[in-house]
Amino acid sequence: MKYPNLREEKKLWRKEYKRVAGLDEAGRGCLAGPVVAAATIIKIPNSKFQIPKPLKEVKDSKQLTPKKRDEFYKILAKHPNIKWGIGRVSEKVIDKINILEATKLAMVKAVKKLKRKPDFLILDGNFTLPAKALAKAGINKSITQKSIVKADEKVFSCAAASIIAKVTRDRIMQRYHRKFPRYGFDKHKGYGTKLHLKMLKKYGPSLIHRLTFTPVKKMI
Repeated sequence: MKYPNLREEKKLWRKEYKRVAGLDEAGRGCLAGPVVAAATIIKIPNSKFQIPKPLKEVKDSKQLTPKKRDEFYKILAKHPNIKWGIGRVSEKVIDKINILEATKLAMVKAVKKLKRKPDFLILDGNFTLPAKALAKAGINKSITQKSIVKADEKVFSCAAASIIAKVTRDRIMQRYHRKFPRYGFDKHKGYGTKLHLKMLKKYGPSLIHRLTFTPVKKMI
């Protein structure tokens, strides 16, 4: 199996970009709860740097079991050479500005949380972050960006970000499960599974459902 690698990062390091951030999100397709984004930077921008052995099998969070995701999360969260930030946008804001704009906003927030601001962004997707939102967050609005479809399957920084975002969001949804136990958020984390749709039909939307999403809208 091919795992994400450092090819993109090393290419940019050779071009004198020293703080390359990989970005990804979790929860974009959910019917409930926030969208969460993460930004990760490798602290040592050296072309000789190798992916640490315990992280060699890091890949897109969707391809990992919950147990493996948690294992990688713990290593990534404490690794001295990997710095990261988290951004979160609520379901209320998602309904107000739409999920694409909310995803971009979560990514901007994640970049803002980084202690050292990046000089290059690699985004998982086919969009870039708006200059106005970056400037408002105190980030260089002219920062160079590159969007790569399925970057979480190709670029190590983005794969790491996907794991951090996913585990963070899953924990948020576990807490929401205690508040709204009838919906089964502990099992599906807000995705439109059969169980979720069944509970949605039975009880109607909760306070954390995204009311502009079609399956939820039908239940109002």
